[in-house]
Amino acid sequence: MTRIIAGRAGSVTLEVPDAGTRPTSDRVRESLFGALESIDALRGAEVLDLYAGSGALALEAMSRGAASADLVEKTPKAAAAAERNAARVAKSLGSAAGPMRVHRASVELFLRAARGPYSLVFIDPPYDLAESELTGALIALGPSLHADAIVIVERARRSPAPDWNAADLHALRDRRYGDTTLWWGQPRPVSQSR
Repeated sequence: MTRIIAGRAGSVTLEVPDAGTRPTSDRVRESLFGALESIDALRGAEVLDLYAGSGALALEAMSRGAASADLVEKTPKAAAAAERNAARVAKSLGSAAGPMRVHRASVELFLRAARGPYSLVFIDPPYDLAESELTGALIALGPSLHADAIVIVERARRSPAPDWNAADLHALRDRRYGDTTLWWGQPRPVSQSR
């Protein structure tokens, strides 16, 4: 069972599609969001969740004070589950709920349109996504980011690190949790851009 771990919607149960998604474990989410809260990256954040699946990452951020969330998921069953989950979280948050939009589109198509700017981005693609596709998404994401945005990529431990340089981003840190690795990146300061 997947649930919102903490915040105003803490303990709300989230629906997870029966196939085609790989929800981030509670342990990894707890560590991730503890780290984000320690640097005050959640309060008022404009969140983008690419390859959203059930939407657990973006919705956890909303529960903990993010201002808005765009969830991008092309798989119909997962997008429908994300919509229902967003409605549950919105109901729990009541009048404090900011906009939570689920976009039934591919990441590539979504990023073609000018969006954002986003201050916090989660990228949790299927483990079999080609590295070139991930790099393409990072490059396309660039114009939609705040100057001090945080981009978090979740992949299998055996996956190579994201190609931050190709997207004019730089690595902040990485953390391993069992078979999962989280890589953190950020736009390069203007003085360091290529």
